[in-house]
Amino acid sequence: MPDTLTKDELLALAANVLDIEARAVDSLKSRLGNDFLAACQLCMDTPGRIVVTGMGKSGHVSNKIAATLASTGTPAFFMHPAEASHGDLGMITSQDTLLAISYSGETAEVVTILPVVKRMGARLLSITGNPRSTMAEAADVHLDISVAEEACPLNLAPTASTTATLAMGDALAVALLKNRGFTAEDFARSHPSGSLGKRLLLRVSDVMRTGDRIPAVTDDVSLRDALLEMTDKGLGMTAVVDADNRILGIYTDGDLRRTLDTGADIRTTLIRDVMHTDCKTTSEDVLAAEALHLLEENKITSLLVANDDNTIAGALNIHDLFREGLM
Repeated sequence: MPDTLTKDELLALAANVLDIEARAVDSLKSRLGNDFLAACQLCMDTPGRIVVTGMGKSGHVSNKIAATLASTGTPAFFMHPAEASHGDLGMITSQDTLLAISYSGETAEVVTILPVVKRMGARLLSITGNPRSTMAEAADVHLDISVAEEACPLNLAPTASTTATLAMGDALAVALLKNRGFTAEDFARSHPSGSLGKRLLLRVSDVMRTGDRIPAVTDDVSLRDALLEMTDKGLGMTAVVDADNRILGIYTDGDLRRTLDTGADIRTTLIRDVMHTDCKTTSEDVLAAEALHLLEENKITSLLVANDDNTIAGALNIHDLFREGLM
């Protein structure tokens, strides 16, 4: 049994791994040129999808690259090369591009399917560490991700090479994203359940209370009746409106505490005498994230939603936004 490494030796080893992998990625910059531009153009010109394939560790990286492409505006999916020889080649059409990944460029499961893919009329983009390999020479476009050494002390386990492959895949995906004019809103549409998707897609109209769920009273009612409305609707406030449903003001739980401190009689005090007339409002087409910013900026917990003519369209509070995962 070898001696256990000391803490300093473990840290030194980890630092060396990071140094080797950082150099591997950095070395790719000098290889960015016509081949990378051709790879971008090939993907842009593909009317179908980018079918990404790779075996073993390259397969795991391929899966991630396919996912990154798909989420950034380039339709893509992963195809296992071993399964491809047993029927999954039906996933590929002549309109597609096969992105084949293998550090050696000689992975048998991938090399086996290349002639079939070429006969289909699909294009081939390969990423390998050997520009003279079978996969590189068969490709319409080849990207070289060769590394000087692996981070593995035995120089065997794919480490620096898989990191370099992943980085090249990210570079390709981001270049395509920018070239397609892909926006944050486009990204959100493919991530509707994620926090970013909600921030970019969810609007006030999606979360606000409407109809009978809006707490609202006219300005001639007593404070007591306004409190009953607040309690019934459970938003910690009520809108005060005129006969045409136009917003005149708002009354909140915080206002109630301040009113009671003055000794006011809730039965005889009219809501118009204690409401806030300078209440903050928003519109229903505003992003919910913007409504949240308005609440935080003004240190309030509730908002009224107004139409263009200042009639009330809805209401929301900070708890509604919390339930939607915006906080």
